[in-house]
Amino acid sequence: MFNYIKKLQYPINIKNPDPKAASIIISQYGGPHGELGASLRYLSQRYSMPYAELKGLLTDIGVEELGHLEMIGTIVHQLTKNLTEKQIEDNPNFAAYFVDHTNGVFPAYASGESWSASTMAVTGDTIADLNEDLAAEQKARMTYDNILRLVDDPDIIEPIKFLREREVVHYQRFGEGLRIVTDKLNSKNYYAFNPGFDK
Repeated sequence: MFNYIKKLQYPINIKNPDPKAASIIISQYGGPHGELGASLRYLSQRYSMPYAELKGLLTDIGVEELGHLEMIGTIVHQLTKNLTEKQIEDNPNFAAYFVDHTNGVFPAYASGESWSASTMAVTGDTIADLNEDLAAEQKARMTYDNILRLVDDPDIIEPIKFLREREVVHYQRFGEGLRIVTDKLNSKNYYAFNPGFDK
């Protein structure tokens, strides 16, 4: 059971509407390396993890990713809530989004493609899933790096930097999780079988 705290992990107070920034940042809501996929990936993978420490790790990070999803949604909402028609017309990427979603927060890539569960892997194989998680955190960090290269508003930059830092921490924690698994397995076999299924 989860408890919801009605407070963002990092405060967000964006003063200037910016549809161009919103059309980029939306990718971390529902893009291929975004927070929606991350949270569902980890909360789904936890069921087949053979060790309590790994179940706890995936639950902790999966729930935190839901908090990050809320932060990205808040950023996109604040960037789009007071737009003028001219601002929309002057930003073709956001104009296309606006036609379908007005200023609603919809899980989509920056390129406009809708979110798909096909962007996340849940294999039931402990080693495969943890390696997927390491890669996922690096891809999310890379996306935040790219966002930081494209925006210049400090009201956007600071929460994005916070989220980027959390991706680095998650990467480190998944590395610890992989070490837990390999320490518990026969060193000759940990790439040769699924410890959660093959006994």
